[in-house]
This record gives sequence, structure tokens and C-alpha cells, in this order.
Amino acid sequence: MSNKPLNKSLNQYSLWKYWVLIVTLVILFFSALPSWYGEDAAVQLITKKPNTLSSEQVYQVLNNAGIKSKRIEQQQQNVLVVFAQAEQQNLAKNILSKSFSDTAQVTLALYPAAPNWLLDMGFAPIKLGLDLRGGVQFLLDVDLGLVFQNQAVMVSDSVKQFVREEHINGVRVRQGIGAEVHIETSQQAHKGQIRQFLSQQYPLWQVSGQQDTLSVVLSDDEQLKLTNLTVQQNLQIMRSRIEELGITEALVQRQGENRIRIELPGVQDPATAKNVIGATASLAFYPVAETGSVNALVLKDELNKPVYVSRRPVLSGEHIVDARAAVGDFGMSKVNISLDATGGKLMSEFSRDNIGKPMATAYSEYSRNDKGQAQQVTKIISVATIQSQLGSKFEITGAGSHQEAQQLALLLRAGSMTAPVTIVEERTIGPSLGAENIANGFAALALGMAVTLLFMACWYRRLGWVANVALVANMVMLFGLLALIPGAVLTLPGIAGLVLTVGMAVDTNVLIFERIKDKLAEGRSFASAIDVGFDSAFSTIIDANFTTMITAVVLFSIGNGPIQGFALTLGLGLLTSMFTGIFASRAIINLVYGRDTRRAIKV
Repeated sequence: MSNKPLNKSLNQYSLWKYWVLIVTLVILFFSALPSWYGEDAAVQLITKKPNTLSSEQVYQVLNNAGIKSKRIEQQQQNVLVVFAQAEQQNLAKNILSKSFSDTAQVTLALYPAAPNWLLDMGFAPIKLGLDLRGGVQFLLDVDLGLVFQNQAVMVSDSVKQFVREEHINGVRVRQGIGAEVHIETSQQAHKGQIRQFLSQQYPLWQVSGQQDTLSVVLSDDEQLKLTNLTVQQNLQIMRSRIEELGITEALVQRQGENRIRIELPGVQDPATAKNVIGATASLAFYPVAETGSVNALVLKDELNKPVYVSRRPVLSGEHIVDARAAVGDFGMSKVNISLDATGGKLMSEFSRDNIGKPMATAYSEYSRNDKGQAQQVTKIISVATIQSQLGSKFEITGAGSHQEAQQLALLLRAGSMTAPVTIVEERTIGPSLGAENIANGFAALALGMAVTLLFMACWYRRLGWVANVALVANMVMLFGLLALIPGAVLTLPGIAGLVLTVGMAVDTNVLIFERIKDKLAEGRSFASAIDVGFDSAFSTIIDANFTTMITAVVLFSIGNGPIQGFALTLGLGLLTSMFTGIFASRAIINLVYGRDTRRAIKV
């Protein structure tokens, strides 16, 4: 019986599959293309007021200083200066900072060197990690002991105030280690009163009795929640502070339970980074004065509008123990604030006498300028009307959306400075070392690809060129995905993952081609061997790549920095190698050899 009717149904793809393949390759090719051009060193001038700076002014200052720029662009109210030589970047930043200190903030930047038509399509180069670009890395330790201690102080002060108001004698309150308070009394009735007070006011604290002593300890769940909130607070603070450095690819992430790792690619001055990261912040509550008052203090809010407040605050942020965002009545956002005993008394007395009047919350941040001088920036972050007498616990409404309320809570907690950070590790990588890492890494990648392409072409001859086309397409897709995925960063271990992907990509084709050879040895036609070979190798390929993908996911989940960079390229490489090895290779083979009915041919 003739095999022709059967061959018509073999090795055929629907038209839509070819379109999916072509569109995917084209999009990822254009996504990978900007990385080929690289990036140029640049500085960005962010104007403080509209229409106060022009590109002509910037050009004149640089020209007078003998600094040549590649181009100067006016971007709405900001000005971007791109340099052909990276050595000119820091020199230009210092000169422009001095010339436009009153009108603009000058920050370092890296601008894609790709043509504008490519950038206008929304594509950008791959973001490089610290080990490839050079820069500064800090490892910060968050002091959680002080956080728990402040919580214990709040409970201790509240119990002392309670026993005074209830005229309970013979009670001794002392702090333990961390979030622990010990209350000593020999009267069982007094112990019952104190237990009831603690259960009502501090339900998250666990009370246990040992003879004449009550031990009050913050629950483990609340300690974990407080730890996460504290580290989150510091992460938010650090992210906002490093914006002053103008590093858009800065990495700020949690490491372990109570540490924060900060990577600042492109920054070569650790002292400048320390001044920004090590800045301190404070908070204060002010009575709002009448507009135009002579003796009032004028502060700007977030919309840059003046707010008149009294010169003397009601209380400062040192009395804030906790601040958390929550959802109030009718789904409106609010922020719950907890004060210590002294702060609660001050707030109670002030709010009692000022019901119906507004109160402003001012956030101040201290940092050091280029001369090492301390400077303070204060702004009003909230103005609320006092509805009733407040105590050690009260809430602020009108904070906007829930996200804005969370941001306000973080600022309030930041003002209390309950979680100081210490730099425990500092590392600087020079730009020359980063460039050397890039050169060596991609040289290894090029050598690995060249040897693999040569081997596949010589060993599989007829099908080897298909594997080589699929391998090149695989690398294009992988670079395109790295540039397209938000937050993806290429590191030196990531390049190692790329080299590993080269071998894994052809491994898929090797499995398929060996199956095809086996089927040809059984006497099948070339077309039939292709069809059965792809089908029989499919499950093996999926199993092998799935187990490796599990490893990549685990590495990315529990690892950090370089380990995550390796896991990212490994995981993406698995996806692209399966796509090109199974889908793209099959599409090419179907078109070229899909109807070849010859038998006993060598592949």
C-alpha cells in the first residue's frame, strides 16, 4: 500500500503556529537589539521649578569648562546630557551641581545608545548588575532589639500609669530582655486587675503568672509581624534616600531576617552613598496657625503649598512607638498611631483643649551635602482636624488611598527612629573591573557557542544546521526576555547561566535527532522518523527540563544577588531552549524535510 496519503498528514503545522513563531522571534529580536548598542554615561538635571533651566544654559556651562557632550536633550522640564566618554560624567556632574545648585538637582545616569526609533518602541537594554557595571554595595543590619525594647517600654509605662490612677500599691514593674515586662505584686486581686487591663489594652501580649510575678511577653506572631514591618520601613526609607544618587537600577532588598542589601551600580564614591544612606529623620506634630501669622513657622506640604504652624510642636516623633495602616468605616483608609506614656499625656492634654482645630504632621530628614555639612528638609505630610480627645493611641484619617496610608505609616514609623541601621559590610567594584567581567564573560559565551555550532554542524550534518539556527534563535530570545522582563538584571553568574543554556539548548535537539536516527534504523521513511522521533522525545525533554526548572525556582526564591542572577538566566534559558528546540526546530524541519519519503539516509 502506498504511503503517500499518510505522508500528507505528517509533519504539518497550522498557519497560526508559524505566525506565533515569527511574531515571537521578531518582538524578542527588537527587545534584544538595544543591548547590542550598549549605554552611554550621562547626567540628568531635575529642575526644582518649571521653566528655570534650558539645554542652552547647560551647553554653555559645559562648553566653558571644556567638556564635550555627545548630545543634550530637553525632556519636558528636565535636561539630559549624554557623554561619549564615561570619564567626563563625574567631572560634568560636579561642575553642573555648582552652577545650578539653586535650580536643579544633578544626578548620574546611564542612557541607552540605541537609535531613538528603537527606544520609542518601548525597548531598552538589559540592566547590568553591580559586578558587571561596577559600583558600591552595602550590607545593613537592622537593630530589632531596640524595636522590641520600645514596645516593652510602652507596655511598662502604661501599666505604671494604670496602677497610679487606680491607686494600686505594692506593684513593681520592670523590663526584661527584648519584648518582655515583669510585674511583681503579692496581691491576687491586684494581679486580676492588671491582667484585665492588659487583655483589654494589649491583647497581642501574652500574660503568664509565676507566684508573685506576672510575665508579659509579645506573642511570637506579633514579633514576626513587627520584624517584617520594621524591615519594610527601612527598605522604604533606603529606596527613597538613594534616589538622591540618581541610580535608577539601584537594588534594595531584604537579606535574611534583619538585614538589607543595597547595590548602587555606577556609584564609585562610597562616602557620598554613606551620607545619603546614613541620613536621619524625625517627626513632629504642630498646631496649625492662621494663614499669614507673623510668629508662625511656614512649612511646605507635598503640593509645595505653604502651611502656617506654631513654632513649638506638640510632641516629636521620639514618642511614636508604632504606626500601621488600616481600613476604617465605609472602606476609608486610616493610620493607627501608638505613643509612649509621655507622648500620650502630651497629646491628651493638647487634643482636649483643641477639639475641632487642625493639627499638622511634619516630616524632617537630615542628610549631608557635598561639603559634609548637615542639612534639614521638612515638609507637611498630613493635616487633620481633631475630632475628640486623643490619648496614647489615636488614628489619622484623610490619608488618601490605602497605599498612601501605608506610605504615611512608614513615614511616621521612620520618624520614631526605632530601628537604627548599621553598615556591617561595604564593597566597591571599579568600572574597569566590571568591563573586564563583561569582556571575559561574553568571550566565554562566544567560545562556547562557536564550539557547539561547529560540533552540531559536523556531527549531525543534515540536521545540524537546523540545531544551529535554533541555538542562535534561542540566544536572541533569551537576551530579549532579559531586556523585556521588569526587574531582570544580568550579573556575572547570569552570564555563566547563559553559557550553560547553550549546552542545554542543543541537548534538546540531540535527544530529538538521536530518536530520529533510531527510527531510521528501524526502516522508517525520513518523514515518518521525524514525526515519531519528535513525539517520542517530547516526554523525555519535558521531564529533564522540568526537574532543572524546579532547581532554578528554588535558587531564585531562597538565593540573593548573584545566585538569583544565575537562577534567572537558567530558568529563562530552559523556557527558550524548549521553545526553539521543540517548536522552532520542528517548524524548520517540517518545511524542509517533512515530506521526504526516502529511507536509510544518514542525518
